[in-house]
Amino acid sequence: MKSKIARQAVVLLSGGLDSATVLYLAKRRGYLCHCLIFDYGQLHKKEIASAIKIAKACAAAYKVLKIDFPWKGSALIDKKIKVPSKISRGVPVTYLPGRNIIFLSFALSFAETIKAGAIFIGAHAQDYSGYPDCRPEFLKAFSKMAKSGTLGKFNILAPLLHKNKSQIILLGKKLKVPFNLTWSCYRGQILPCRKCDSCYYRAKGFKEAGVIDTLIK
Repeated sequence: MKSKIARQAVVLLSGGLDSATVLYLAKRRGYLCHCLIFDYGQLHKKEIASAIKIAKACAAAYKVLKIDFPWKGSALIDKKIKVPSKISRGVPVTYLPGRNIIFLSFALSFAETIKAGAIFIGAHAQDYSGYPDCRPEFLKAFSKMAKSGTLGKFNILAPLLHKNKSQIILLGKKLKVPFNLTWSCYRGQILPCRKCDSCYYRAKGFKEAGVIDTLIK
């Protein structure tokens, strides 16, 4: 009798708690996960190191892809643009034009090549309030394009899309996500700065969830 072949999935893994939760959720759903980690010129590499640690902790395969945005355009990759120390209104300076479109395109090619049935991304409600490439309509449109522009048969899944940060944290806790390995801060210091947007929403989420953030305990 032939053994059952596990369903395969490509997971975009950034090193943050959202993508880590998505990875553990995909594994819980029975997928054999292949993580894509991007080195896209970030001013710090802590999130890349965190992503690798998370992939290993989840016993998932991973690839680190080095790409370049020579035109800059975001505080994440341009030293001339400062990461704000207060909550941003509208589209924040940490938005990198086209990033998710590019990341998903790589995932699309990878998924079609290995015949994976799904692509997972950690976009959620808090993100798409500020980042246009995290909006539900964008993901729906990209999924439609993927089905008409490739030979692959897969779904693009954003299981956290309508959850807030505290709900994501509670789900991650249930899935036993190693939050201490994740990195959310936009700055690459030894400890999170606790001032940038990402640190603020992470701290707020843990507080509302009633969970201790073991990264800064």
